[in-house]
Amino acid sequence: MALKKILGKTRAVLALLLAVLIVRSLPYLAPIRANDLVREGVAIEFSDRRGLPLGTILSRDQNHTAVVPLQQISPQFIHAILAAEDGRFYQHGALDMRAIARSLLQAIQAKRIVSGASTITMQLARMLEPAPRTFSAKIKEIWLSWRIAAGTNKDDILEAYINRLPMGGNIYGVEAASRVYFGIPAADLNLSQASLLAAIPNNPNYLNPYDYWEPLKKRQRYVLDRMVEEGYINRSQRDRAYEEVIALQPRQQGIIAAPHFLFWVASQLPQKHPSPIQTTIDRPLQQFVEAQVKDIVRSLAPHNVHQAAAIVIDNRTGEILAYVGSTDYFAQTQLGRNDGVQSLRQPGSTLKPFLYQLALEKHLIRPNTILADVPTHYAIPEAKLYSPSDYSETFQGPVRIRIALANSLNVPAVRVLEKVGVAAFLERLHQLGFEHLKQDPEYYGLGLTLGSGEVSLWELARAYYQLSVISKDGYGQGNQSDSIAITLNPPVQLPVISSIISPSSWSLVTDMLSDRYARAKSFGVESVLNLPFPAAVKTGTSSNFRDTWTVGFTTDYTVATWVGNFDGEPMKQVSGVTGAAPLWNRIMLHLHEKREPAPFPSPPGMVKRPICALSGLKPTAACPSVVQEYFDPEDLSEYESHPDTFYQAVSAQKGQYRLNLPREYDEWLAKQPQSSNLMPSALKILSPNTGDYFLINPADPQRQRLEFKLGGVGNQPVEWRLNGEKIATNSSSSLFWQLRPGNWTLDVKSGEMMDRVTFQVRVGEKKNHRRGFSTAAPANTP
Repeated sequence: MALKKILGKTRAVLALLLAVLIVRSLPYLAPIRANDLVREGVAIEFSDRRGLPLGTILSRDQNHTAVVPLQQISPQFIHAILAAEDGRFYQHGALDMRAIARSLLQAIQAKRIVSGASTITMQLARMLEPAPRTFSAKIKEIWLSWRIAAGTNKDDILEAYINRLPMGGNIYGVEAASRVYFGIPAADLNLSQASLLAAIPNNPNYLNPYDYWEPLKKRQRYVLDRMVEEGYINRSQRDRAYEEVIALQPRQQGIIAAPHFLFWVASQLPQKHPSPIQTTIDRPLQQFVEAQVKDIVRSLAPHNVHQAAAIVIDNRTGEILAYVGSTDYFAQTQLGRNDGVQSLRQPGSTLKPFLYQLALEKHLIRPNTILADVPTHYAIPEAKLYSPSDYSETFQGPVRIRIALANSLNVPAVRVLEKVGVAAFLERLHQLGFEHLKQDPEYYGLGLTLGSGEVSLWELARAYYQLSVISKDGYGQGNQSDSIAITLNPPVQLPVISSIISPSSWSLVTDMLSDRYARAKSFGVESVLNLPFPAAVKTGTSSNFRDTWTVGFTTDYTVATWVGNFDGEPMKQVSGVTGAAPLWNRIMLHLHEKREPAPFPSPPGMVKRPICALSGLKPTAACPSVVQEYFDPEDLSEYESHPDTFYQAVSAQKGQYRLNLPREYDEWLAKQPQSSNLMPSALKILSPNTGDYFLINPADPQRQRLEFKLGGVGNQPVEWRLNGEKIATNSSSSLFWQLRPGNWTLDVKSGEMMDRVTFQVRVGEKKNHRRGFSTAAPANTP
């Protein structure tokens, strides 16, 4: 019986040993080889267009990484990291059973975890496959450690580990840390420098040399003590190393200028590329723009402004001359590593020029078209009525295309988008390179022209660059480049617009954007948008003042600027003209301080004719204000045959005229001050309008009244008649009437002046109204 028990226990032990042997052998069936641990980390040097150095970055992304073989690392650092992290690395396998036993014993005695037992191999496994500190993750870490040990020797493991060490911020590996912090290769580290760097990986977030010097020095002391214990140095060497004064490099991490640009370019370079890389950046210009970005943000800080970005493109070559992504790339607390040139934001009104150009190209509007900037309502499915307005919450009434675009009026822009169609406009934006507008047309709705989508400053700069090129001499013609070149080799290709149906429409939009008098209503004649030379410019402000933009160009350069906050926090009443425009102004003046740009060419094939400023039609003797506007020759016959109708003669002999606007302006006219020169000089019923249809709610018919409103009321009494029956005589401009079903004719008379409208009132289900609705997104400021 005893023999059977012994045999049973023996079998169990053998089975357990066999299971352990099988499990321990499995990693050798799927080993991780040294080649699998190799990490790309070749440093990339950059220079500007004249060969001036811009800096060296140590990886293709925004992390600094440089890989070197173990033989090119100072022995002092190797000894320091071994002493600090795994003193018996060369004596144990993937796991250190002695350290595990010690850790368990200490935990039992202290009733808490006192020390860990992770080996360098286990730490490398965690670097390869980061995971939360859970029991299952620890099992996976051990399994990966066994696989590494099964296929890789100790030196290769140590080399891979040292080249991946987190060294504070976005720095990885001892070579990158040595170059960034001390400006020397890892091979040249002395004992003091090596022990300081070996201290960082224990807690890289809170042992950053730039921010946490005292805690780092305390950890350095621990590393030096461990080196003494392991026999690498003696106490005298330890003390001298600890007391040695260490000088850190500036935070620029080896970058002189344009850090965002360098990382952006590096991410697009092929695996095999020349070194150094000569870029198109102009370093003196780059450093000037960087300084202006900081200064503008400093001046706007009281308005809760913390960031800005800018980009400059040479229109003659398509090359990027300056690229600033934030006020300070190295300011981590200010999210400085964020790239404001590439970040996606709502563009406000900066897309409007491309909408007007497309509408002109399709002949849906003409240069002399008049748009009604009046209160307008759009029905959004399953939502309240939306009434777009400008940030001033005022309306201009009848406005020409030139005035609407130059002053960035929202209601006219929405009207133009209704004519063009959201799908057609979205397609044109895709052709211009706005690849991040990926949603369906229904997603953006009519708000697309007001900035309901998200674009980048880079996309806006490319689009305005194309506008400048096509306006000058046609796309791809003359000496113009058909690509934006970020480096001399290779360039980044622009999306190509396959055919330009109407080159004159591009030039016409440029002419409107460069017309300082056209934008005077909103911006004034002497604003920061006005330069002492020809420049086309457009501002934009997103909802709640979160982003401000200014993008514009001369015949020589395109400049795009953005001012805002990376965290999306609203600014305090900062618009495009007060936020991004001053930065744009400074850059443009600097670019042209030695040579003014050539003027923009006139729209090809177009001719100028006088028009009545209010109606856009051929002026008559009654028109008090006449301006010049461009016309296509094919539209001249219509121009000649349709003179102005907004002003009508009352007495030609006495030179008396009255304003006679279409009915769509009645509601707007009713809200104008009585002293306004736009008020009708003749008696006019402003509300209701002929053809209006009103519905009585049968649940409460007695409380429903309709207001009759008049314009042009003088001091004489007004006689009101409804279906021929006099209902009142007074000198008021309005009268309330109790709604009654029927077909009604309202007549008013004051002296020799009179007017008439007809309308209907019904009880019950409402019939279709003659006025339609459409969808739109909330309005943005210009």
